[in-house]
Amino acid sequence: MAAAFAVGSVGFVLGPFPGYIDLVGPQADALTFFVASLFFTAGGTLQTVLAAPGRDEPGAGRAAWWAATVQWVGTLSFNVTTFRALLVTLDDPLYDRLVWRPDAVGSVCFLVSGAIAYRASARHGLLPVRQGRGWWQPGVNLLGCILFGIAAVAGYVVPGTGSMLDLAAANWTTAAGALCFLACAVAGLLPRAGTATDQAEPGRAQRRSP
Repeated sequence: MAAAFAVGSVGFVLGPFPGYIDLVGPQADALTFFVASLFFTAGGTLQTVLAAPGRDEPGAGRAAWWAATVQWVGTLSFNVTTFRALLVTLDDPLYDRLVWRPDAVGSVCFLVSGAIAYRASARHGLLPVRQGRGWWQPGVNLLGCILFGIAAVAGYVVPGTGSMLDLAAANWTTAAGALCFLACAVAGLLPRAGTATDQAEPGRAQRRSP
């Protein structure tokens, strides 16, 4: 699961960089996003399956289930938007409906998922409790979700112009958000002395301390 999220995150880190686009070309760049989104869906599917047994448990179990499920819907939306981006250009009058809209839906799902996971994590008020190796992961994951949301807004194509609201902002917030997810995924791959409840992937809830 963590490996799938890590590979998907790398794709979303590479894809927005102009140097990468210049190296591989626009079509291969768009394909990078699509393949990366498939890895996100693979990781999200595994996470949802693993969270399913605890879906009726109050507290962290139920939160983990909802966070994983909402995130999984978001990954499916990213599958749609990245696939359509292979076929639809920015100057197409249907771009916002076909490409941007599912991207916005996916970003909202990630934001909701990240908020659920962070709310269920160990906190003092709004701040995380600094205990356990993964204490920082829910917050970093939520930051990544927020950055993806900003990228979606900046990526809206102004009708009649064929231009995004802010291409540079869309690119760097996408890459920065993916780096947040990558950090959480890599942390999930490292050997841990704690239990499974210490682990946090994108959208995964952690148990609050008493």
